Amino acid sequence: MTVKSILDEKGRDVVTLGPDVTLADAIGLLAEKRIGAVVVTDGDGRILGILSERDIVRTIGQAGAQALDLRVSGAMTAKVTTCRETHTVNHVMEVMTRGRFRHLPVERNGRLDGIVSIGDVVKRRIEMVEREADQIREYIATA
Repeated sequence: MTVKSILDEKGRDVVTLGPDVTLADAIGLLAEKRIGAVVVTDGDGRILGILSERDIVRTIGQAGAQALDLRVSGAMTAKVTTCRETHTVNHVMEVMTRGRFRHLPVERNGRLDGIVSIGDVVKRRIEMVEREADQIREYIATA
């Protein structure tokens, strides 16, 4: 199973922000959409960074309440690990586990093409294991 199969089912819509939005506005957007991260892009859909709840907590911890007036570009993770739709669920799970992050933007031709979360990946992995178990049970029953 690949990232493409996840995106084909859940869609390719991604909540994005520009780098000059304030942290307060970004927090409001995360709360409104009930999501844990937002991808920071330029006007052409190129990924500039990702802003997660962890980034926000770290920034507020360092700067205090004044952090809310800072620009997203000052709080985001600028070195973004991405994947492609051809990557497997197992590969993406390994990358996310090793990097200790829960959101992985999907990139195609240098532009944002979707996003997968650890929840998406775990759901697909469980489906794969259940399907394999069903196939083994069926094989045993017919043997």
